[in-house]
Amino acid sequence: MPPCLRRFALAALLPLALLYGCTTFKSVPPGTPLAQVQSEFGRPNYSCPLPNGGQRVIWSGQPFGQFAWGTDVDAQGRVGEISQLLTDQHFKKLGEGSWTPEQVLCEFGPPAEQGGVGLPSSIQIVWSYRYQQSGVWNSLMHVYFGTDGERVTRFHPGPDPMYERDDFLPFF
Repeated sequence: MPPCLRRFALAALLPLALLYGCTTFKSVPPGTPLAQVQSEFGRPNYSCPLPNGGQRVIWSGQPFGQFAWGTDVDAQGRVGEISQLLTDQHFKKLGEGSWTPEQVLCEFGPPAEQGGVGLPSSIQIVWSYRYQQSGVWNSLMHVYFGTDGERVTRFHPGPDPMYERDDFLPFF
């Protein structure tokens, strides 16, 4: 192989080698000390106490990222399974039981956007989480807390306007 092609082949394989050499949250085994996870991935940007004396920790890319990773940490400081929180499957949990804003924060982390919708006499509080619907579509999961802001009343995905083109005609 000529030297220039050999260099090109090596340059093309370098990103793959780096990718396989990197660790991800999925590679962290349950039972790992939180301090060790933090030394590798940084401090979580959200945490809340759990009733059993442990805590829930979340590494969130909100407001502009589409991913958040979370786990429960036991009272001895060991992590459980670290999982991706902003998925269609995980958002289905909101349909089970009654959710307060504090519980939503503790489960999913801070939202990308907070706002309100409706008529002036009945504005509903809405939190929106940026994520990839079905692992593909740039979307927001809208979580409604009703007019009093006390409980989740409904939730649904919608397109994320941050990724919409501003062009009216495709050829301009």
